[in-house]
Amino acid sequence: MKERSNFTSKLGFVLAAAGSAVGLGNIWRFPYLAAKYGGGIFLLVYLILAVTFGFTIMLTEVALGRKTGLSAIEAFRKMDRRFTFVGYITASVPIIIFPYYCVIGGWVTKYLAVYLTGSGEKAAQNIFFGEFIAKPFEPVIWLSIFIVITALVVFLGVEKGIERVSKWMMPILAVLSVAIALYGLTIPGALDGVIYYIKPDFSRFSPTTVLAALGQLFYSMSLAMGIMITYGSYMKKEDNLEASVRQIELFDTGIAFIAGLMIIPAVFAFSGGDQSALNTGPTLMFVTLPKVFESMPMGNIIGLLFFVLVLFAALTSAISLMETIVSFLQDKLKWSRRFTCAVVMIYAIIMGIPSSLGFGIWDQVKILGMSILDFFDFLSNSIIMPIVALLTCLFVGFIVKPKAVVEEVKSSASFKAEKPYAVMIKWIAPICIIVILVSSILSALGYISI
Repeated sequence: MKERSNFTSKLGFVLAAAGSAVGLGNIWRFPYLAAKYGGGIFLLVYLILAVTFGFTIMLTEVALGRKTGLSAIEAFRKMDRRFTFVGYITASVPIIIFPYYCVIGGWVTKYLAVYLTGSGEKAAQNIFFGEFIAKPFEPVIWLSIFIVITALVVFLGVEKGIERVSKWMMPILAVLSVAIALYGLTIPGALDGVIYYIKPDFSRFSPTTVLAALGQLFYSMSLAMGIMITYGSYMKKEDNLEASVRQIELFDTGIAFIAGLMIIPAVFAFSGGDQSALNTGPTLMFVTLPKVFESMPMGNIIGLLFFVLVLFAALTSAISLMETIVSFLQDKLKWSRRFTCAVVMIYAIIMGIPSSLGFGIWDQVKILGMSILDFFDFLSNSIIMPIVALLTCLFVGFIVKPKAVVEEVKSSASFKAEKPYAVMIKWIAPICIIVILVSSILSALGYISI
């Protein structure tokens, strides 16, 4: 049997896993949620949940991967054959997400090309984004380009592809984030946005703030997708597991925080303090921000650097999604990496086309009142991922017991959070997840607003 690939170092694992976690959810979703739910109070709640709930789920998944040396399906089978079905449900998440995520990745690639050609003023026009995504062919071409770039990295494998790319891409991403954030803070009026973003206003605290922050954790930390199980299976046994997960969390949360500093103060200044300018969902990145760049000195250069940053973030997450699917198929069907990558690449292009056309010639096609892309996003992020996380908690908490994870963590170093971990995985995390799942369903049905 061929020996399983490994990351060559702890740093390689941390940067690759952090690269998976750092994606479009950090760059655009985190800032607009922070703006919508009270700025500083949302940030405080998110940070508390990240070091408790988020840490628990991520540590569990990485430990299961390293303990078994397998991706999700076979990992659950090896731990307890009766729970193989949990692995299959987990495997469905990246399979659903990857194609539509690459549609958005294609949009980012298009915008980077626009700024590369010095045409940032075009991107700042109100109609530019809407006209672009409504076209039948051009968005599919950019989708395909994005998928091919992703596939090339995954094709090269764990050490030569994912680890090597992550080692140079993630530091550049961090430097660009800080540089753009610092530049944005020099804009007149930006200071008010900074205060709104970092100063907690406890009068704005509500249950929906907690729900929004919990939901963001799934997006932001690549939880319940099988990704961390897969990456954990490539982790060396001697590396400190608890410290590695803490470092991934620190990197991921740090980038999300800096993304808020990049976007909230700049949009605040551009809109004269109008918070509604931030609460625009995906259009924040593709409509509002180009206008902000256009109003800045050296706006085309800043826009170019920003979309380089966003492309890196999108690619690192797309790479992890594709690698997880490739790993599932290789473990299950024993295909070669080359053939598996080709199959997944073709699948992603074919399945990405409906999500792309859903904004154009198929815009009349609605599923539960949602566009095709929005429906896949709802199905994966709001339904299946909470179910996967809940089943994982119940599996570890009551079937194999927390000691299965604790022993794996202790095999390489002491486990400082051992006692709180057992309480979180058995009781607190499942309750939080049930609340997320119920609220997501009620929100989709229109009974509550989140």
